[in-house]
Amino acid sequence: MAAVDGLQFQEFDDAENLLGANRDATTISIGDPNEKPTNQRRSLGNSPREEDDDLLGNADSDKTELLAGQRKSAAFWTFEYYQKFFDVDTYQVLDRIKGSVLPLPGKNFVRLYIRSNPDLYGPFWICATLVFAIAISGNISNFLVHLGQPQYHYMPEFRKVTIAATAIYSYAWLVPLALWGFLMWRNSKVMNIVSYSFLEIVCVYGYSLFIYIPAAILWIIPIEWVRWITILVAMCLSGSVLVITFWPAVRDDNRRIAIATISAIIILHALLAVGCKAYFFDVPQIEVPGVSGSIASVPRFC
Repeated sequence: MAAVDGLQFQEFDDAENLLGANRDATTISIGDPNEKPTNQRRSLGNSPREEDDDLLGNADSDKTELLAGQRKSAAFWTFEYYQKFFDVDTYQVLDRIKGSVLPLPGKNFVRLYIRSNPDLYGPFWICATLVFAIAISGNISNFLVHLGQPQYHYMPEFRKVTIAATAIYSYAWLVPLALWGFLMWRNSKVMNIVSYSFLEIVCVYGYSLFIYIPAAILWIIPIEWVRWITILVAMCLSGSVLVITFWPAVRDDNRRIAIATISAIIILHALLAVGCKAYFFDVPQIEVPGVSGSIASVPRFC
């Protein structure tokens, strides 16, 4: 009996020494065989399957995120309501601008850049920058054309800012609104049409206008063929983004309706560019005395 007790004490001493050497070791009670280890650690790290679950998310993490995201929605007249539309970082904005300047055939702009986090930050500031770029460039162009004429007195035309803002923001909001309503209507007729949200369409139109900012600066050059080449290049790049994005949304529709929709998108886009050029950078008229003493207006070509 004493030998048995000595053996048990020896086992307890060995167990205590093991626990002292490794505090993270697993202990299981013999009296409760169904008890699971509570402090078990894997020395070799997570398995590949568990690492994929951490990256992609599992059911428990999804439930946790959903419960954490259940917040009371703010009223639309508060800043908190619109804050989510501007929750975008600089990298995302620059990446979307790059995608709008260099469109890739077969790469949908919405699915590649916008759908993960549509925003209004980029479109708003792109339109605002374009407004001032067109208005200021138009004033500078007018000043350079009349430079050296003694009868000309330069006066800044601030009304051009208002006109440019009205034209650009109307185009960037009303056209997407009309296109969104049309796609929703056609989606009710043809079930397999790709649908875009209004915010996604606004993002596409807003970012597609970025190429016109450097183009408007180049329009200062008082050479007509340079201006027209710049307009054509800007229209082709910007229009390609719109066509590549919205053609998948209408290609399964009636052939005539699909072609008419894309044609309307291209025509409205071209009208904006040509209209801005014609109004803000039109060839000025200079007045020269006629033979009979009357004043004749002739265009001055550079």
